[in-house]
Amino acid sequence: MKLDFSDTGWARVVAGVVGGTIFCIAVALFVESFNFHEMSEERFRYALTVNILLPMGLAAPLLFLLLTKMRQLAIAHREISIIASTDSLTAVLNRGAFKMLVDAYLKQAARQPALTAGAFLIIDADHFKAINDRFGHQKGDVALRIIARTIEQSLRHGDIVGRIGGEEFGVFLPGTGLEQALVVAERIRLQIDEAEFPPGAAAHNLSVSVGGATFDQYADYDDLFRIADESLYSAKGSGRNQVMFNSLAA
Repeated sequence: MKLDFSDTGWARVVAGVVGGTIFCIAVALFVESFNFHEMSEERFRYALTVNILLPMGLAAPLLFLLLTKMRQLAIAHREISIIASTDSLTAVLNRGAFKMLVDAYLKQAARQPALTAGAFLIIDADHFKAINDRFGHQKGDVALRIIARTIEQSLRHGDIVGRIGGEEFGVFLPGTGLEQALVVAERIRLQIDEAEFPPGAAAHNLSVSVGGATFDQYADYDDLFRIADESLYSAKGSGRNQVMFNSLAA
């Protein structure tokens, strides 16, 4: 087996094996040390050799096997956690994971006033049923992946995006005011409008409506979702393919 020591997981395994083996040798020598004064020089060298080589021959392989299995379990647990929190179609967060992360930020913001500002967007694909009817559900899935990828590419590191409904995506922008949130929302809308769909076929313009809510005071997820949803309803009622915002009232 070739070990990649740039992998911190493997580095921990090796460090654990070395440290554990040294500990086993030290324990064996400590226990045997009570008999050293009664041993001849030849017997002493023999005892020293056995108490060093035996732990190296037995403990090291067992520790390596044990720590390797623990590493594999940790990797599997991490992969399961990722799968459980990810929408299988679009590879963004699913609704539960998105809500959990936004809630966590809002709870932290309640304790740190400097964090109490941000924006919440709901992005909804326009006329999505017509896309499915015209191109089929497989192409409809492609459209959702295009929208999700475009949203991700329009965001900063630290922004949160998730699929919160059939053709709805949620975006949370920590520390973002109304002006910046409008810029982000418009960028998403325009880039989706310019996306090629279906890829390699007759052009069909995708479009989204965006409803947003901004806040600069304590807010919870349900309040922000409600305000953003009301803004989205207004955007759709005004012709779709546009952005509308409201702020959380004091």
